[in-house]
Amino acid sequence: MTSVARRYGSQGGTFSRPPVHEHDEGTAPVILMVSGGADSTALLVLAATSALDIEDGKGCARIARERLHVLHINHQLRGVDAEEDEEFVRGLSARYGVPCTVESVDVEALAKQHGDNVENVGREVRYAAAARLANELSAQMGCPRSAARILTAHTANDRAETFLMNAVRGSGASGLSSIPRRRNRIVRPLLDRTHEELCDLLRMRGIVWREDATNADTHYLRAFVRHEVLPVVKRKNPRVVASIASTCDILSDEDSYLTQVASRAFRELERHTSEGVVALDAARLAALDVAIARRVVRLAILRTCPDCRLEARHINGVLQLVAAGSGSMTMPLGVDCRVVHGVLFMRARAADECIEAGWFEVPGEFKLGDGRVLTARLIRLASGQNAEELARFHGQEWENMSVLLDAHLCEMGEQSGKLWVDGPTPGEVLCPLGMHGQSKRLSSLLADAHIPAADRMNVPVVRTGPSGRVLWVAGIRADERAKCGPATKVLLELGLHSGV
Repeated sequence: MTSVARRYGSQGGTFSRPPVHEHDEGTAPVILMVSGGADSTALLVLAATSALDIEDGKGCARIARERLHVLHINHQLRGVDAEEDEEFVRGLSARYGVPCTVESVDVEALAKQHGDNVENVGREVRYAAAARLANELSAQMGCPRSAARILTAHTANDRAETFLMNAVRGSGASGLSSIPRRRNRIVRPLLDRTHEELCDLLRMRGIVWREDATNADTHYLRAFVRHEVLPVVKRKNPRVVASIASTCDILSDEDSYLTQVASRAFRELERHTSEGVVALDAARLAALDVAIARRVVRLAILRTCPDCRLEARHINGVLQLVAAGSGSMTMPLGVDCRVVHGVLFMRARAADECIEAGWFEVPGEFKLGDGRVLTARLIRLASGQNAEELARFHGQEWENMSVLLDAHLCEMGEQSGKLWVDGPTPGEVLCPLGMHGQSKRLSSLLADAHIPAADRMNVPVVRTGPSGRVLWVAGIRADERAKCGPATKVLLELGLHSGV
């Protein structure tokens, strides 16, 4: 989040920038992502000859030449033109004495392979290559990776176009805040300059640049906004690009603050989180202000599947389920969202390899993905029966594949109840039966039972609820706190069967 001091402070005033380690700012690599177009050409020229603010604590300052390194990606999409772009960038880098790395990637083939569009794949390829290069150079220069900077040539025009594109698609404040000035190591120092200003700068210095013919193809949404939408809006407001930039700054600051609030709310509502799985308290989520609830849902879905491309309609759909108290829907990339027994449950498609978590009705059965079945029933103790002896003999007979527990201590009713089943959670602790109340990590219990690490996520764990205590690690050990005793009146029988 940007503070008042950060946004409005000056070098000579009361406010000051946070200190940066001198070693880091003096030697960390600065990667320039250069395509050969006017904006990226101007980025290289300005980085090599002028002052830029690269968010390293020094403000607008000259960058030491030895820190600069150009990265060009040949997407192999435009034949000879792409080869000429590559040669142009090599020549321009040499002209300013900046090392240049070129990577050639068949983006169209990758897009077909992954079922995505060329624009998205190209973007991912570029940023992945920049991250690798930044890491390699950081290691060579002996500085932390976090001190490196990756500079892109996004301008105020790009920001305005992205704002309008996201508005067309249907986006919240996060999307409408458009392109951020900085995200981790990625910095956009030209975001306050327009494309026209950069073209004028290059003309004044007698520097040419490359034109990409595909930028004029209005089949692509960005090109449509650039050539069809913005010119119309500019006739009403010639300064619309600057106006949108100001709006984006306001939205970005407010988005950062609300994201912090939503993150705190997420932690309070979280009932269970594992690889590709998130469970939230649906009742408390429904009581949140809708502005925060939307963000909590977005955060939860992206926790299960970071690549999920969400739109406003997806978030609203989930909130409708929460308001209704039941129902299910599928998000992009197959993320399953459903509300069951007061819990909003989200599961990524990739999580199918693990236990499919969910509520377990008692009496009843719970089918596991591999064909095994968990069963449960309640048994009222007959007069004169000893619950402790029954439980001990039962466990010996079934070799821990079935157990008898105290139904009351398992939070069961007289005739029914419900339990939660999922896989082991990292760092989880229980009190294994027979250890007289001593605690033990669940991971250690599984290791002692000689369960291979690769198979441990497939071990069913029965709990009182999504964030409740462990009752039974199925087939291995029950929890001491649920064992039968002199006061036991109703038994809970749990079993794990092959399903054959």
